[in-house]
Formats: sequence, structure tokens, C-alpha cells
Amino acid sequence: MKKKLDVMMIFEGTYPFNGGGVSTWAHILCDKVKNANFTLYSVNANFEEKPKYALNKSVKKVIQLPMWSPLEINELDISEKKFYKTVSRKVKNDETAIVSTFVPLFEKLIQLIFTENANVHEIDATVYHMWLYFQKHDYKKTMSSMPVWKAFQQNINHTINQDNHYKASLYDITVSMRWLYRFLMPISVQVPKMDVSHISLAGFPVIPALILKYKYGTPIVATEHGVFIRERLIAINSSEFSFFLKNFLIKFSECITKLAYHKTDVILSVNKFNLTWEKKYGADPDKINVVYNGIDHTLFVPTPKPVQLQNTPTVVAAARVFELKDIHTMIRSCAVVAKEIPNVKFLIYGDNNAVPAYTQSCNVLIKSLKIEKNFIFAGHHNNPHELYCEGDLSILTSISEGFPYTVIESMSCGIPVVATDVGGVTEALTDDCGMICKPKDYEGIGKSVIKLLKDKDLREKMGVAARARVIQNFTINTFIHNYEATYNFAYLASKSNNPNYSKTLLKKALDDWH
Repeated sequence: MKKKLDVMMIFEGTYPFNGGGVSTWAHILCDKVKNANFTLYSVNANFEEKPKYALNKSVKKVIQLPMWSPLEINELDISEKKFYKTVSRKVKNDETAIVSTFVPLFEKLIQLIFTENANVHEIDATVYHMWLYFQKHDYKKTMSSMPVWKAFQQNINHTINQDNHYKASLYDITVSMRWLYRFLMPISVQVPKMDVSHISLAGFPVIPALILKYKYGTPIVATEHGVFIRERLIAINSSEFSFFLKNFLIKFSECITKLAYHKTDVILSVNKFNLTWEKKYGADPDKINVVYNGIDHTLFVPTPKPVQLQNTPTVVAAARVFELKDIHTMIRSCAVVAKEIPNVKFLIYGDNNAVPAYTQSCNVLIKSLKIEKNFIFAGHHNNPHELYCEGDLSILTSISEGFPYTVIESMSCGIPVVATDVGGVTEALTDDCGMICKPKDYEGIGKSVIKLLKDKDLREKMGVAARARVIQNFTINTFIHNYEATYNFAYLASKSNNPNYSKTLLKKALDDWH
């Protein structure tokens, strides 16, 4: 089609202000997709001064919603910084409407959150009518009103009284209300008309896409990297929240995930592993297609190891330092290797300030294991395509992944990989290209690293096979082709009033797209 589509890509804490696999994926799309112009909608913790990435001219606008900013959304005026102004004026005389219109909707939402196997059509209808309400009424005044607070307390207490296994303190109820307030905030933010909305996870960022669908019938495309709800469950269950807060956040997240799958027209999973989770939470299998990430194999190429490292056994990693990457296990595996190869170097490139408390715990562990000279946080690397060839092999120790770029980038550079068996890792990395280990098994990971560092012939053989596999399966052209076709398909299907966004039709669109 000749018309360039207007696509809104919606992110949570990633592109264009933070690095990582999702940001790499998004940046490639914005640079390479030819049939779309992009508006980026970034839900962040706080206001970010400027993007981390140099944005392609295809990016026409950046909308930023700092969800946890100390300023309220009706106090934010960031248009002078060339970001989209988030809120329009709303009706101020809200007292009667809060009690008569909003409170019943709010109570219904709380009931649905705590209802096992809640009807997703009811969830959808409730969110839709809440959105209609906020078209005319002020978000802060409504959500912080006494009637809403009392309704929340009463519904929570009623729920707890039905289940004698746990209690909620006033602190618990206050925190959970604060979460609701913040996570639902996008429902009151105006968004410009778009041809397609594209969410980067099936979670809370679906709300801006829902607004577009409610208002304009805009189709929703979702890409699942690491499954939102799976990673949310891991994070919540490992947190120090009370039982009530864990239970509330899990149920709220599950509710939103089910709604996201229900309203999304096309789901592009970056691996086959995700499909089980997607179907479990209600995704229609006919909406799902697997599209593997792709890279520029002419950029990520084998090059000689730097002179200063040629006599040093070296393991490299490209990883944002936070819990899901399980850097603790990587550190412990380094200690295992250092006992047998004392001069080994682990060079970890990536943002080590993402979660300062976690980075601090990593530094404490490194010191306790006495491997300060072996394990090095090397910070940001200006040329990602060059970092892998600094190592004899690369490593990934994540407890959750989608289809990690770091694995296929390393493979493309002819560097074998030692990785944990999570997400789509084994769909990229076969036994002839590297070694697969169990998550958290630092002894097994360490032994695999030792084996490869001591066997040059095996490393070289795996490196050749790894690059060949990337060229055959994970090139950027195939990747971009699939997304261009998906955008085109979603837009045309929505205009044809055809509700059947089936896998068969999508496959035909992919095959026909040139």
C-alpha cells in the first residue's frame, strides 16, 4: 500500500529512554520499517529528559507518561519539552458524578479483579465505561475522592471476610489503592488518532491502545518478548510485600493481561515458548504468529579478539543488571571458573544503574567470593556489534527471556554462547552453537564455560555453526518483512470490517507482502 501508516508503539520503562532487548527490537523497527511512521508512547517511572537513542526520522512524536512522578498528570505540562501534552481540561463539578456514575464502575472493577475466571467481556465493558467517564471528569479529583476510597475499603474488607486465610492492614489497603491510581492513570490521557497501535507487552501498556480502539476502532498488535504475566509473577512472588499485596497485584495483573489478549487483534510472539502462557490467559490461538527477532548479520560479524585480551580467557555478556538477568548466578559461575582458570575475565556490558540496590548486592557478592579482578561491570559499550568479539564466548544467565538479541548477536559474530534454558533461547541456540544449562545452576554453567575456554577447536567449530544458523534463520530482512506485513494486514482488516483476524489470513498477508 502507498500510504504510510501511523503506528503508535507503547512501551513500559524501555524504549526510547532505556536500553535492553525490547529497546533494541524497537529501534530496529523504527529504523527499518518502510510502510509506517511512528509515535512512541513511553510509560516511565519518572520524567526522562531525553531519549537514550538517536531517533529515526520515521519517529514523528514522543509521548511520555511519568507514572510515578511526584507531580500529578493534571499538573504536568511537558509540551515545551516537545513531548505531547498529556491532559486536557476536564469538568470540575464532579461530586455527584463520582457517587452516581464512577463508584459503581470502580466497585465492579474491584469485584472482577478478585473474581476467579472473571468474564473478560465484563472487564472490557467496565474499563470502557471508566474511560467514557474520564472523557469528561478529572482523574485526580475522582480517584482521590472520599467516596472512591470508602468504596475501595469496603470492597477489600468484604473480599477478605470471605477468605479467612489472610488479613490486610490499613497500610496494605493504602498501597494497593495507590497502585490502582498509578496503573490506571493512562485511561485519562488523550492520545492522537492512529492507524495501528503496537504494544510491547500484554500488560498495563495496553490501556492507551484500548483508548484508541474504543475511540477510533484502531487495531492492536501485540509483541510478546518475555511474557508479561510470567515475569510479573516471578517478580511479585520474590518480593517482600505482604500476602495481601502480592495477591492483589497478581490478580490485578492477571485481569489486565486477559483484557489485553482479548482486545488484541494480532499477537506476534518472539518464540514458541510463550504460546502456552498466552493460551492459558485467554489468547485466541488463531491470533498468534511466531516472528523471531532478526539482526543485521553484515554488521555483527566475526573480528579478531583485541590484542590486550588475546592471552586472557574472556567471557563477555551484554546485560542490563537487574533481577531477571540473574547476575548473581553469573557471578557465582565466574567463581567456579576462576578456581580452575585463575586469570579468567568476565566482562559485563550494559546498564549497571538500572536497579542500584541489585547492583550493590552484586558488588557485595563479588567481594565475598574474592573475584574482583575476574568479574568486571564494564558499563555501556558504544558499539554493541564489537563487544562479543572481545570474548572467547558469551554468557546469559537469565531466569526469564523472550528471544534474546544477545544470543543471536553473539552467534552472528561467530562467538559460541553458554545460556540458560529459558524462553526462546533453545529456539535460537542449538547444541552445535553453544551450551544450554539449567537456570540458577552456577556449577553447571561454570563447568560449561571451563569446557569451552579449554577447547579452542570446539569453540571455533561452534562459532562457524552459530553464524551459519543466524544467516539461515534470523536475518533482519525477514524480521522487518513480517512486521511491515502485519501492520498492513491489521490496518486493512480493520477497514474491511472483518472481525476474523485469523492466523490463516495473517500467513497469507505475510506471504503476499512485498
